[in-house]
Amino acid sequence: IHCRHERMIPWPQAAHNPNLHLDPPLKKEEERRVRANDREYNERFQYASNCIVTSKYNVLTFLPVNLFEQFQEVANTYFLFLLILQLIPQISSLPWFTTIVPLALVLSITAVKDATDDYFRHKSDNQVNNRQSQVLIPGSLQNEKWMNVRVGDIIKLENNQFVAADLLLLSSSEPHGLCYIETAELDGETNMKVRQSVPVTSALGDSNNLATFDGEVVCEPPNNKLDRFSGTLYWRDCKCVLTNQNMLLRGCVLRNTEACYGLVIFAGPDTKLMQNSGRTKFKRTSIDCLMNTLVLWIFCFLVCMGVILAVGNAVWEKEVGSLFQSYLPWDPPVDNFMFSAFLSFWSYIIILNTVVPISLYVSVEVIRLGHSYFINWDRQMFCSQCLTAAEARTTTLNEELGQVEYIFSDKTGTLTQNIMSFNKCSINGQVYGEITDPLEPKLDFTAFNPLADPEFCFYDAGLLESVKVGEPRTHDFFRLLSLCHTVMSEEKSEGELLYKAQSPDEGALVTAARNFGFVFRSRTPGTITVSELGRPVTYSLLAILDFNNIRKRMSVIVRDPQGRIRLYCKGADTLLMERLHAGSQDLMNVTSDHLNEFAGDGLRTLALASRELTEEQWEDWAESHRAADTAADLREERLAAAYEQIEQHMTLLGATAIEDKLQEGVPETIAILSLANIKIWVLTGDKQETAVNIGYSCKMLTDDMGEVFIVNGHTVQSVRQELRSVYLTLYFIVHACLTLWITAFALVISGHSLAHALEADMEAELLMTACACKAVICCRVTPMQKALVVELIKKHKKAVTLAIGDGANDVSMIKSAHIGVGISGQEGIQAVLASDYSFAQFRFLQRLLLVHGRWSYLRMCRFLCYFFYKNFAFTMVHFWFGFFCGFSAQTVYDQYFITLYNILYTSLPVLAMGIFDQDVPDRRSLEYPKLYEPGQLNLLFNKREFFICISQGIYTSLVLFFVPYAVLSHASQDTAEPLADYQTFAVTTATALVIVVSVQIALDTGYWTIINHVFVWGSLGLFFSIMLAMHSQTLFSSSPNQFHFVGSAQSTLLQPVVWLTIALATVICIVPVLAFRFLKLDLKPQLSDTVRYTQLVRQKKRKAVCFRARGGSRRSGYAFAHQEGFGELITSGKNMRLSSLALASFASRHSSSWIDTLRKKKHSHAPTPPGAASAKPL
Repeated sequence: IHCRHERMIPWPQAAHNPNLHLDPPLKKEEERRVRANDREYNERFQYASNCIVTSKYNVLTFLPVNLFEQFQEVANTYFLFLLILQLIPQISSLPWFTTIVPLALVLSITAVKDATDDYFRHKSDNQVNNRQSQVLIPGSLQNEKWMNVRVGDIIKLENNQFVAADLLLLSSSEPHGLCYIETAELDGETNMKVRQSVPVTSALGDSNNLATFDGEVVCEPPNNKLDRFSGTLYWRDCKCVLTNQNMLLRGCVLRNTEACYGLVIFAGPDTKLMQNSGRTKFKRTSIDCLMNTLVLWIFCFLVCMGVILAVGNAVWEKEVGSLFQSYLPWDPPVDNFMFSAFLSFWSYIIILNTVVPISLYVSVEVIRLGHSYFINWDRQMFCSQCLTAAEARTTTLNEELGQVEYIFSDKTGTLTQNIMSFNKCSINGQVYGEITDPLEPKLDFTAFNPLADPEFCFYDAGLLESVKVGEPRTHDFFRLLSLCHTVMSEEKSEGELLYKAQSPDEGALVTAARNFGFVFRSRTPGTITVSELGRPVTYSLLAILDFNNIRKRMSVIVRDPQGRIRLYCKGADTLLMERLHAGSQDLMNVTSDHLNEFAGDGLRTLALASRELTEEQWEDWAESHRAADTAADLREERLAAAYEQIEQHMTLLGATAIEDKLQEGVPETIAILSLANIKIWVLTGDKQETAVNIGYSCKMLTDDMGEVFIVNGHTVQSVRQELRSVYLTLYFIVHACLTLWITAFALVISGHSLAHALEADMEAELLMTACACKAVICCRVTPMQKALVVELIKKHKKAVTLAIGDGANDVSMIKSAHIGVGISGQEGIQAVLASDYSFAQFRFLQRLLLVHGRWSYLRMCRFLCYFFYKNFAFTMVHFWFGFFCGFSAQTVYDQYFITLYNILYTSLPVLAMGIFDQDVPDRRSLEYPKLYEPGQLNLLFNKREFFICISQGIYTSLVLFFVPYAVLSHASQDTAEPLADYQTFAVTTATALVIVVSVQIALDTGYWTIINHVFVWGSLGLFFSIMLAMHSQTLFSSSPNQFHFVGSAQSTLLQPVVWLTIALATVICIVPVLAFRFLKLDLKPQLSDTVRYTQLVRQKKRKAVCFRARGGSRRSGYAFAHQEGFGELITSGKNMRLSSLALASFASRHSSSWIDTLRKKKHSHAPTPPGAASAKPL
């Protein structure tokens, strides 16, 4: 384990030099100075305490701050403005409670939700801040709460304790000053990591010695870089360079270490954990954006109606109202018809504001919350193997799941299991691991090797026999696997070994060597102990030449007990073959063929080689390596040059092939999603050949494809030329009508080509080419490139994107996409923590999108259509009434009906429809993926559908006003008294309205549950109950000024003509809707209509799907999951069920349907490739 430590240099200006006692930084901290055991000195700099505050409110600030935040929403501010208008007597036609009741309800619900969330934040903060730590104060260890720990304190940590702050490791109970930590809360990785104490303080092993420690640390200011730290420790006229390997970060857990001591460098909000806890980017759905636009349009429509009615008021007051001035004068301060019109405008703004009721926003959030719970409760998305359920980590994106067009997926751990198994190998030109008899049992290693792992599977007895007979190359092969790695070994009892590998690849290779007799037992910073065929052998570890993504290989240099020095190297064949001895050419050719075969099977490959070094060669190289390692500048480049120098003239030993098996159901899921017209792009760090073969394995690439294009250029010009060539080929094929037999194409592009293609002047060509293909695979891409590819589609395509991954390297991609999905796999939980939805296996994605996503989109669209319809039907009656009441801003309905219409009478039925409705069962949604396409094309709720809804609402309002007006104008009671009075008209119109909208939602509901029945018919019954109560003599007697409609409901509803009027209005409103829907179902049915009809007529026959295997071989399948830095650390002493026939016939049946026509229109403006404008079809 490496801590970069400069040679002890006398430092003439000691740590207590007055020149170092600088004034505290006034503004931005440029560097940090910390002195151990000196709180008085450290407090001068006013560093943050270790108290963590993630809550937003306290008892005093909750109400003002929460209300301020809520009124940041335009809708809430709008309704507050209306409330203020209603408090002005001259313009208010409605009592204040008609607005304040729904507004207060919305604000209260939101406030309760925010308070609950903040309560749990307070609870979590208190739990963390009150944890106990042992702090050295002064000179003795005392228990102290975390919140009271200060920068400069020395803390004692014991095994399994959380690290309280960012600490500089001073000493440890383990040999060589080592300690072991788990960093799952930081980076999601569950494997153990090793840290080492500062060499000059590692001997200070107890509190008595550390009590006198007064070293001073000068380091970088607080930042969020988890993998980097730079600083210098000054103590006793010496200085020591500090790196990240000397740091224990807050959030880590001490493991397998009895105790250690650390100096607090960063505390509380300055720790790297808190510096990385910034807010995730807020994501909005396309429906949210559309709703904002529509609400703006509605507001403009509201203003127009107000202007029309205000103009009408001015005309009426001038032409007619002036005749009544002698006995009906204007109320002060009105003194002319223009001012009357001005006040009338605002009065009508108040009356007509219900075209956009505040309950809309609350209802949307309730529906989304319900959809999220359905995802969480779905047992078909529960993984029984790892006991992990699906989780909706957000409630704002559910309907967006029904509109996804592009999926960006990681490969390892997402499509595959990320559980590696040693499958095949090539040793000295001989292949082992081929299975000739499928019924042959796996080898039993226990008789040969008592230390073998009983779970290891291998079937070729020839390799075991080669080990037993002592084949030298075979022994060297497995000796390399047992030595060349950074695995940590834990022996809980005799012979019970537990390997802690930072990557599944390394674990699989070391386990393979273990079973074939070369058992890695333990390591120290300078030795590796191996049991070779039962004989313990200790090698001196001279150097580790660490892995990184540029070198794509790692090496170790060891000295065996006989004093011989050897270099063992494993890595990518394309790079390792270039560094072999010239005499290995024949073996290289044979092994390359084997590597091609392995890669063709989709296996992850590595080549192995070794070199014998003389003592002189070692000494010369060690000196150059030492100089590079201690260089003050360009250290990484100098180390890389030193590694390159020694890794030459090696002898090829062979190659390994590791299988990373596909997850269950991946091919079926990709096939179904493809049929739903979802394009799948795989963005992986693996080698091109491996990724391509996994693409064939999971059926993303198929033999039916016209061609798989590969872009592998290394220069800007070559990449541009290849992209243009691919696009021109696609363009000519399509326009030559050759697609009758060629269904799809795929594009494979390497990371270095992608780096050029993502440049601003070439991204359009990349976009055109990639989007013309059904599948895209990007190989050897960095995490940042993954995010840039996602951003490219978001920027240029009006399409919803979804990114899915399982590792920390997928976080940027997950956050960039419209929807991020995390898989809780073998690479920790960081991807899950950054995601919007999470589950355990890739196959659950089809249910998330095709069932929950499609249903959520369908429900939300139906909810919005009905909501706007019922509110326009309700509100526009006031507009028509304005022409018959002298534009006096008189309301049609009782004031309590206006208040309760959207809160009680019509809220629950539409909520039930928005939460429970479905057009087809979940099984049919998966059987017919084409049902997903309306969401991609945004067909169910758009501007056109919105105008249809409000047009129906305006038509309904016309009927509801003029039919009762026309009938009641000439009707009379049984007593021959006329019925043409205001209150009778109001009760008749309100009753007809509630009945019509209830019948309408009954027609709109496609899936009835007991809740729907209770809410629809219960709301209707509730309306009559409340109306009879409000119009009763009892309430009138208690408050005659508030209940003006005394007896109106009773007297009105007893008249047969009233019920005939209501029935006539209902029929006129509903019959055209029924006629239109029957005609549409007969003449232009939707896909869901076809599926429902199919269910009624006959049962679908399901047949097993048959996929054709892909043959052929690929180049290198090199893939190695590893991180840079572990070698340096060790040497320094710091250690599918789908009927494809049904799907195909269904797809072809609708190939020329209205959806395809719309899709062609959507893409009709696709750009023409350069040079293709003048091209003619072949």
